[in-house]
Amino acid sequence: MRPLDRLPSIRAKLGVVIVFAVGMTVLLVFLLLGWALRNTSRDSDRLELLNAARAAAGSDRYRPPDGTTVAFLSAETSLEWGRLHPPVPVLLDGKVHQGLSGEVQYAAVPVIENGRFTGTEYALRDAPSNDILAGLEAAFGFLRGLWWRLLLAGALAAGIALFLARLLALGMTRPLRDMARATRNMSRGQYSQRVHAESRDEVGQLAAAFNRMSADLERTERMRRELVANVSHELKTPISALRAHLENLQDGVEQPDRHTMQVMLQQSERLSRLVEELLDLSRLEAGDVPMELREVDLRPLVDEVASEVRVASAGRDVGVANRLPSSLLPALADRERIHQVLYNLLDNAVRFTPAGGTVEVTGRPVPDGVEVTVRDTGPGIPAEHLPFVFERFYRVDQARARDDGGTGIGLAIARSIVDAHGGSIRATSDVEAGSSFTFDLPLAPVRSPEDSEKDDGSDRTATQVAAGRATAATGGDE
Repeated sequence: MRPLDRLPSIRAKLGVVIVFAVGMTVLLVFLLLGWALRNTSRDSDRLELLNAARAAAGSDRYRPPDGTTVAFLSAETSLEWGRLHPPVPVLLDGKVHQGLSGEVQYAAVPVIENGRFTGTEYALRDAPSNDILAGLEAAFGFLRGLWWRLLLAGALAAGIALFLARLLALGMTRPLRDMARATRNMSRGQYSQRVHAESRDEVGQLAAAFNRMSADLERTERMRRELVANVSHELKTPISALRAHLENLQDGVEQPDRHTMQVMLQQSERLSRLVEELLDLSRLEAGDVPMELREVDLRPLVDEVASEVRVASAGRDVGVANRLPSSLLPALADRERIHQVLYNLLDNAVRFTPAGGTVEVTGRPVPDGVEVTVRDTGPGIPAEHLPFVFERFYRVDQARARDDGGTGIGLAIARSIVDAHGGSIRATSDVEAGSSFTFDLPLAPVRSPEDSEKDDGSDRTATQVAAGRATAATGGDE
């Protein structure tokens, strides 16, 4: 575990990092400053040496500091000077001198007595070394002389940095703390949690993504509850009807005649159809249904589906017209699944078109595909309902849909099938003018004459196109 991982919060980590960075910066600046000003102490040493020479020239009782030697060079005799034998020049010009001679640093001051030059007073000291170690020693000597100032400056800089880090961390970590609290609430089923973040940085982006996730989870949870409620209701209706008829038969209220059996058979078929469609939709959304892709001529397929819908909706007085052009190119699709899509769309359109109305199927080529539209002359769908018509069990007219026997998942199945083909399905509507449901499919590849002879006119089966399959969202009938 890294040292920072032991800290309990981001604010603590950020504060430690900033204080450490400031401390290292201050230390580095002081070291560089000490190195740059290392000669300052040498200037002080030269000044101290000059003052020692002056003091010795003014008093015979002067005691120089440790490491400093004073000597007098007479203008008349050099006997005293000769005893020292220093490697310094003889300076008897009556002027002040400072310099370095070999390993000796000197300062020379003229001695004036009664207005007459009598000699030169020297102050001598070993010259400092010029190597790196000596430079470092001089630098640290400078720092030792100013240590309390450096310590005070570093403490002030660290304090200011820590204060700013706390303010910065407060704004950075508030959305994270809110997200942690919201996550705990979401674990208890409260999906309405949202996080407020005004920043545009990574934390703000994370908060926005969290809000989208929370909204999706809330919507999914609502749809799950609605699904359970709708499935329970849809299953309860035929089961209750069957139970009522069976109880009546048992009590002798009804007779097991042909009419009663027909009603019970219709309810059982409705129950079976609902279960099969739920299983079918679940398999489609999971991608477990293989697609037998082949060339499909849509015009005769629409004629076949329209004929079935006319039989199933006998007595409704609603016309179904096939307006697909004969020149429309075949699509690459699973014929049985597209049959299911067309049947759901046409059956749905016929059930919601009043007597005397018309349902027509049109088509046209689009880039890399074909587009099919099922248009009715019914009452239309209000604009606020259009985004939800493909959700399972969603109904614009609740009572009417149940009376007509719809399961509420036909459009959801249609969307899942179209998505599995790599296409898309959409709905448009004009209130009081009718609704249109449009889906598109990919074109079948053009085969050469040699391929046609080889296939001998048979259908070509393709493998399932996984790339064209998208996970379908839930949906339902109109």
